Amino acid sequence: MSGVGVRRGLAQADPRFRERALRRRRRPWLRGLWTVVALAVLAGVAWVVFWSPLLAVRTVEVSGVTGADRTAVDGLVGVPTGTPLARVDLEAVEERVRSRSTIAEVSVERGWPSTLRVRTIQRHPALVLKNPQGQLEVVDATGVSYDTVKAPPVGVPLVTAASPKGTTKAALEAALSMIQTLPPDLSARVSSIQMSTANLVSFTLGGVTVVWGGADDADRKLSILRALLPTRPQVIDVSAPDSPVTRGGTSPSPSR
Repeated sequence: MSGVGVRRGLAQADPRFRERALRRRRRPWLRGLWTVVALAVLAGVAWVVFWSPLLAVRTVEVSGVTGADRTAVDGLVGVPTGTPLARVDLEAVEERVRSRSTIAEVSVERGWPSTLRVRTIQRHPALVLKNPQGQLEVVDATGVSYDTVKAPPVGVPLVTAASPKGTTKAALEAALSMIQTLPPDLSARVSSIQMSTANLVSFTLGGVTVVWGGADDADRKLSILRALLPTRPQVIDVSAPDSPVTRGGTSPSPSR
């Protein structure tokens, strides 16, 4: 009886052993098949993203500029319709658009599935500089000269550089500081602005010559200027606000 039992046990176990062995033999083949399938899927995805027309540029959206600047930016983007969006060199597009002098900032991003978005910030005139050569340079609020014109735009202050030192970025920043500090009731009476250096900006306010100096202590200079204007001097010098000076007024100059 024990021998029969053993034979029955072996007969019952043998199919299970065969099935296990078959599964072991199939495992490498199945792993290889799944690897091939996964690689095929990845290759398909890569083709769709990087080479197919499904995710290609069909629209270029440009914001922040109008008119001639918009037309110029459209040309500078330089990405043909149909270019796969994933293959667009965003930094190269930004560099090309930034080469336009009237553009202060630019950012480019992908708008899936088919849009290239170009966001720009346009420069705006803060003053017009008449340089020693007689050219009129348009300067933005950061002190960057970015264009030349035949006549100043309406409402933009004209500043005359008395020497090449008056055309430096530091000198432009000093003039901008003065322009931005003067309130409307005073800036409306300014008839001319001159720059000799970054530390010597002057202007005519009504019939008074004001020596402003540099960009430092702008608010304090404004307060002193307001206090001295009622004395009706010919000259007010607030370039050293600790020792302001007037000439030709109806009262003596304050000492401190």
